[in-house]
Amino acid sequence: MKAWINDKEFEFQEGETILHAAKRLGIFIPTLCAYLPLNHTPGTCRVCLVEVTDDRGRGQIVTACTTPLTNGMRVQTRTKRIREMQRWQVAWIFSDHDQDCASCSRHGNCELQDVALYVGLQHNSCNGRFTEKRPLDWSANGLVRDANKCIRCYRCVEVCRQVQGVSALTMDNIGNECGVGIAGAKLWADSAKCVQCGQCSLVCPTGALSEKDQTEVALDWFSDPEIKTVVAFAPAVRVTLGDAFQAAPGTNLEKRIVTALKQLGADYVCDINWAADVTIMEEGSEFIERFTHRDAHTWTMFTSCCPGGTLPMMTSCCPGWVNFVEKVHPEIIPNLSTTRSPQAIFGSLAKTWFAREHGINPDKLRFISIMPCTAKKDEAARSQLKNDGMPDTDLVLTVREFARVLRRHGIDLLQIAESEFDSPFMSQNTGAGAIFGVTGGVMEAAVRTVYHVVTGKELGHVVYEPARGKQWVKEGTVDLGEKGKVKIAVVHGLANVEKILEEIREGKCEYHFIEVMACPGGCVDGGGTIRAKNSYLDKMDARTQSIYRIDADRPIRQSHRNPDVIRLYDEFLEKPLSHRAETLLHTNYKDRQQKRRNPGIAEIWEKVRLG
Repeated sequence: MKAWINDKEFEFQEGETILHAAKRLGIFIPTLCAYLPLNHTPGTCRVCLVEVTDDRGRGQIVTACTTPLTNGMRVQTRTKRIREMQRWQVAWIFSDHDQDCASCSRHGNCELQDVALYVGLQHNSCNGRFTEKRPLDWSANGLVRDANKCIRCYRCVEVCRQVQGVSALTMDNIGNECGVGIAGAKLWADSAKCVQCGQCSLVCPTGALSEKDQTEVALDWFSDPEIKTVVAFAPAVRVTLGDAFQAAPGTNLEKRIVTALKQLGADYVCDINWAADVTIMEEGSEFIERFTHRDAHTWTMFTSCCPGGTLPMMTSCCPGWVNFVEKVHPEIIPNLSTTRSPQAIFGSLAKTWFAREHGINPDKLRFISIMPCTAKKDEAARSQLKNDGMPDTDLVLTVREFARVLRRHGIDLLQIAESEFDSPFMSQNTGAGAIFGVTGGVMEAAVRTVYHVVTGKELGHVVYEPARGKQWVKEGTVDLGEKGKVKIAVVHGLANVEKILEEIREGKCEYHFIEVMACPGGCVDGGGTIRAKNSYLDKMDARTQSIYRIDADRPIRQSHRNPDVIRLYDEFLEKPLSHRAETLLHTNYKDRQQKRRNPGIAEIWEKVRLG
């Protein structure tokens, strides 16, 4: 079948929409709601208007995202009539939109601004008609919800439903008061489902959903002579931050980031990857203990039949996943590894070992982590990760926040020199620590060390292929000799976790060790990374390969061979799972599931009013 767009002839398959064909042909049609990476075409913004004429000569104005092509159809995207209608449509959107753009987190990177420029909206007669009616929600630790900037595109609702399977977001209220809301709650902090993963903020075209900005606090600490700041950044940060400076996808800017932090005033710049190596030492040892006592375990359900024997053991370094377990599946809390995340481990050791070695009063030390994740802000606020009321991690900046700080100070990462970490103290790391940034990386790093600890040998050529790849669920087997064979699984994207949990409950699969990452692809596509306009996960491959290159280039690729980690245990912790290690490097979890109750008449009426 054939059709024409702007007199360009092409062939199409039945069911293909005008918008999809236009994108395929490189013909731009503006849109704010249609989001093809999620197969999401609600037709709510009405900006993708086009003029069509069918094979019988009948013409009409339609939305490109919802209109399928027909044989012989002719489409025009830039007629005078279309341009005028698009301008009016965008003006109406602005009439119900908070236009304080200078204070918005998306200023200069806003799809609504881009569309306004495209349609030629220069003199908006609808300006000034906006009246603040909807809530500004700062209640959550990691994310901010500003319904006054919501354009009702439903992208956030769909990514939460399709990719994460959580369905924590909805559209609240009706008429002019309608905007992004929290399913079953008024405030974000009261959500029974939201895990603070931030995937919603990645796809939001405006500033309705964003990370909670803490840049001013960080800058105050950098400039305070009484405060000693220790800054460390995650493996994914070095391969995602470049997007803000038009670097090629996946460009590793590790050493330039160190220089930038020193210019900002950081006293010590270290590497979270070092703490990832420590995580492996503790988590790997924990798994060996559980696996050793597996005989008391039954596979018919998640159980804790004996101390330290709960299987399958599940990784715990992803805070979005931990939140998911506590809120949605508290019955599997015993299966979570008690080992803290690399961020939490680094913070704990920064306030103890690092402070002692450098003669710093812990009360005057501030640990700032830079993360690709909004849920890390939530993790830092956990009561279990405080000592005498003092948080181990004082502040978390997302990649987006850090990029804003650099731009405010005129720092272009592509133009500055390279520097080394304040090494080796809490900076020297291995390839195993680097691969924490991708799905399967934690499992692969753990396998490298567990295999050595149990067998006394190294794992072949180090790379463990079953943990690599983009498949939503990966599995493999590791032969530990006399200890037996370990069956592992790797899952990313929370919607896929539900599937594997159900299979375990039904006895269809028997895993011993499972890695879970809430975000698709792992941390390289975390909810705090740089937004890409009207695209989703398209840089995953480049970022992943860059992480694996870092691993391949490291002279040491196994956590147990890290000299700085060996020193930590020799001088401070004694051994993995020691009493001091348990106190400083492990944690506990709590059931946060909201119990169902019968709704009151006010709640029933609210649901009726909202349809």
